[in-house]
Amino acid sequence: MTPVRFLPSRLDVAVFAKAQAALDGTLPWAEMPRLSEATIAPADGGSAVSWQAQGLWRQPLGGSAEIRLRLQARATVWLTCQRCLEPVSETLEIDRTLRFVPGEDEAARLDEDSEEDVLALTRALDLPSLVEDELILALPLVPRHAVCPQRLPWPAAGDADAAPDRKEPEGAAHPFAVLKALKRR
Repeated sequence: MTPVRFLPSRLDVAVFAKAQAALDGTLPWAEMPRLSEATIAPADGGSAVSWQAQGLWRQPLGGSAEIRLRLQARATVWLTCQRCLEPVSETLEIDRTLRFVPGEDEAARLDEDSEEDVLALTRALDLPSLVEDELILALPLVPRHAVCPQRLPWPAAGDADAAPDRKEPEGAAHPFAVLKALKRR
């Protein structure tokens, strides 16, 4: 019997899970346009994202089969630090198990009631797109350096390297002075 060959771009998740098969590979940076738009560039200068997928199948007694896909991926990207506006390197790591159920309605119902990620089962899952989606979801909301490479012109809240001797320029009104004057009226 010839082993089943699975194509990442048209993955039959049910067959993949039942075979408890595994796939791994790399995705060229150029094939992830949405992730490319959300980042400056790949941080390692490389041109690929490494990923792995493992099909998981469980048949409980008296129940329907549970189809799962464990997805792992790793990429290092450049983002813009929101504190100093300089490039910052971020490593994105995915290790997620997704449950697949028949139909969008059941997926929505189970996803709402469960902490598991639940998706509708399709005959042809585009695994590279799923990897890209998961990496986009792993992007930090506020990317920033642990310690910015340059001294900031203003102290950021909680910064250990904030200038303690910083003074307001001569003649500058305190930002709340106007509100204080309005309160007196």
